[in-house]
Amino acid sequence: MMKSDVDKMLNKHQQLTHSVDIKVTSHTQRDIGEWVQHTIMIENCNVPFKFNRTKPYQSLKGAKVNITYYPSVEILAGFEIEIMKVVRIKRS
Repeated sequence: MMKSDVDKMLNKHQQLTHSVDIKVTSHTQRDIGEWVQHTIMIENCNVPFKFNRTKPYQSLKGAKVNITYYPSVEILAGFEIEIMKVVRIKRS
């Protein structure tokens, strides 16, 4: 049986989590230099999921996605904010 790319990533990096069919409740995009920072919120979770891409996406609000991510901390105005850094996101 062939291992998927996701399975290979999860085995190599123990801190990664993969979630399937998660509903996106909010999706914002903003330019940061040459990148577009995407922030999504998912159903039943109050931690933002962030990722950068070179181009804007169509809105993911209301879509179901498969997402691979790991926990991280961002310093904002001197406060530590828990975030999830997205490694891979795909509509399900």
